[in-house]
Amino acid sequence: MDLNKVSKQFCENIIVGYTPESFVLAMLVGESGTAYALTPQHMKRLSQYLVDQVQEYEKKYQPIEAKWPPDVESPIQTTDLKGGTK
Repeated sequence: MDLNKVSKQFCENIIVGYTPESFVLAMLVGESGTAYALTPQHMKRLSQYLVDQVQEYEKKYQPIEAKWPPDVESPIQTTDLKGGTK
């Protein structure tokens, strides 16, 4: 697949929820978005792949300055995706 030919959409936020059987990864833009369901094994591979890609990017360009604030509540209720728990 040629990524230069694939249409792209900017992603403003990502929300992840899970159950024992699956993960739901929602990529959001404004008030719309797309959600993907993944098996736990596929989610783990995706996580490993993303870490690898960020490391390769930083080697080629420069370190990315970003912090993840896990206590920040999203305007979209993540409790709905996580079965009522944070």
